[in-house]
Amino acid sequence: MKVTSIKHYAVHPGWRKNLIFVKVETDEGIHGWGEAYSQYDRDKAVCAQLDSLSPYLVGRNPFDIKHFTKFAFDDYAARRGSVELFCAISGIEQALWDIVGKACNQPVYNLLGGRVRDKIRVYANGWSYGMDQPSDYARAAEKIVAAGWTALKFDPLPKPWRNWIPREHEDRAVAVTKAIRDAVGPGVDLLIDQHRRLAPMHAIRLDKRLAEFNLYWMEESCQAEYADELAEIRRNIGIPVCIGEATYTKAGFRPLLEKRAADILNPDVACVGGILELKEIAAMAESFLVAMSPHNYNSTTVATASTLHASATMPNFIITEYFLPFVEFGNRICLNPPQPKNGYIELSTAPGLGIEMDEKALQEVPAQVYKLRKLPQVSDEGP
Repeated sequence: MKVTSIKHYAVHPGWRKNLIFVKVETDEGIHGWGEAYSQYDRDKAVCAQLDSLSPYLVGRNPFDIKHFTKFAFDDYAARRGSVELFCAISGIEQALWDIVGKACNQPVYNLLGGRVRDKIRVYANGWSYGMDQPSDYARAAEKIVAAGWTALKFDPLPKPWRNWIPREHEDRAVAVTKAIRDAVGPGVDLLIDQHRRLAPMHAIRLDKRLAEFNLYWMEESCQAEYADELAEIRRNIGIPVCIGEATYTKAGFRPLLEKRAADILNPDVACVGGILELKEIAAMAESFLVAMSPHNYNSTTVATASTLHASATMPNFIITEYFLPFVEFGNRICLNPPQPKNGYIELSTAPGLGIEMDEKALQEVPAQVYKLRKLPQVSDEGP
């Protein structure tokens, strides 16, 4: 079997960023689907990497997945990584696993050592965007819990994202978190995301204040590049620390583990290097008694399926992400997307990733060309 072509579709889901899907075809009529991570204004760069990298895969055996990711980094990229490169590699890598699973008539998780669980716990995200007052968060959280969700993630800090913040930003974060906890009660897990923004002096002070709300984790108080500072925060706040969505490949996670900077890692299958890289990072983390919770700011279709297959094989997996605003779109473009129920998704037993995309539907929703966003000016920065 040989790869004959690689296609990609950048599409707009009707909410926030464009999504990027990858289709790899073979000379035996078997094709596979993958998904590459994207961000505002950067999907064109990811697609450019797909266009440049894909021809080097044509004519190769789709089973040679490890060799693909090796030559893509070592030889194609001359060992010079970038988020756009790793997004492209990840999208293609998932599609290759989908092909291999279909060719072997096995779900991908069976080819990765087999499952250690038959359902995957997921948390809801995307539900709190556009909220203003603490009461807005509370009412929205009540609706999500009423729909069967048992874990919610949100960011209670206002913008802009800055290392040093005024005390009123901290007060607002506490007020929002308290309103949500009071609304949903003690039995729902609350996960806070701080988006890599805080200097330790703010993170430690704020996170200690938030600890009273019995949080599941504190995610990304500062950038993963500051492993020593993350370790300092972790030692001081009394809340499990999660980090890793903006970290790529095993090498990036090594210092986080060695310096005991995290309790939980959350690499994203669509930008970390793919399914196998995600599984290998999990194996590294397991030897440090660190848990895995894959990040998944992607569609509810291909990347979610890839995450489920990888997570099924991880003894140290605890929970993964599901973006509610992408659900309606995912149901339009995918014939059989994974469906959560009461905070869990049952594993598919179908070959490959177990899903099939509607290529015609993808062609009908082209990527949105974004107008310039309103980014801060000097006058917006404050004292």
